[in-house]
Amino acid sequence: MSYKPAICSMSLGRAWAHTLTPKLTAAASASLPGIEIFFEDLLYLASSFPGGPTPSNQLLAARQIRTQCNKLNLEIMGIGPFNNCEGLLSPSARAQKLEELHLWFEIARILGTDIIQIPCTFMTEGVTGDLDIVSRDLREIADIGAKQNPPFKFAYENLCWGTFNDTWEKAWAVVEAVDRDNFGLCLDTFNIAGREYADPCSADGKVVDADLVFRESMRKMARTIDVRKVFYVQVVDAERLRMPMSESHAFHVEGQKPRMSWSRNCRLFMCEEDRGGYLPVMDVLRAICDGKEEGGLGYKGWISMELFNRSLLRGDPSVPFEHAERAMSSWWKIVERMGWEDKVESRREVAAVSRSTKVSLERVEVSARL
Repeated sequence: MSYKPAICSMSLGRAWAHTLTPKLTAAASASLPGIEIFFEDLLYLASSFPGGPTPSNQLLAARQIRTQCNKLNLEIMGIGPFNNCEGLLSPSARAQKLEELHLWFEIARILGTDIIQIPCTFMTEGVTGDLDIVSRDLREIADIGAKQNPPFKFAYENLCWGTFNDTWEKAWAVVEAVDRDNFGLCLDTFNIAGREYADPCSADGKVVDADLVFRESMRKMARTIDVRKVFYVQVVDAERLRMPMSESHAFHVEGQKPRMSWSRNCRLFMCEEDRGGYLPVMDVLRAICDGKEEGGLGYKGWISMELFNRSLLRGDPSVPFEHAERAMSSWWKIVERMGWEDKVESRREVAAVSRSTKVSLERVEVSARL
């Protein structure tokens, strides 16, 4: 198995600023072989159909996305995030998430992927972090997914601003407690370093004793996690704030954790130190991908770039292409720094794709959309 680059569709422009068609075209034009579908993009496409984002229109959107990706030779490697589905205290809320899950199965089947990404909850009300309850909820999801044809895998991710499971270690504890073959991890360099190393509220952008704490955390991660439970990896960095996050900061949002505000505005592609990247994300990637003999987990597979940044809100039509090109520039720098020159799967041959290329979405009768 080799390493294959992908990009999250949202990382080429937010859905309310950029439609999906130019974003997929941009990914293909930059020779990215894989795309991770951000559910927001699918929902916005479904919302453009008569009747709005009904379940049937979401399925229609999935068909159109699959058609376009096939024409561009983009492999859909996953869909997410399936948000806030753990530790729910309300039986009705839990039942609603399970009903929603079945729609996601239909969507994922159409897209041709078997991976659904689940981030840890960032809800603050109506939830518990009790591991028994969290693992019960996620085990039920895993068991339902395992019974599907074909079966589904779930990639659980710690968010550095998560309500309960905000570190890799807590996420791994959840995976161990769920104890299902189809329930594993999405390891994200930003969300790991953003919690173990960074503090956007401090003057130097770091937690106390950051280097020591982070170094030991990476050693422990490489000793602890079973690489068979790492379903894919997301890679990005982030810029250090010029002024620490506070209530007067331009990025502050009332009721939102500082790390989330920082994440939504300041992520960068890896190897973009010239843009202010400062997290030890290459060390995270080494801990995940280096071989056991080198002190790593030995992961190989999809490496997806998941960027959130204020730049994605610009309405300029060049945004998707600029970000796709930055992503591929980042990828080849990663390959060089990691010594992966002979471990990278080459891009499948495709017809020439340029910024002016337009791939028509499948035409479907309006009656099928309602």
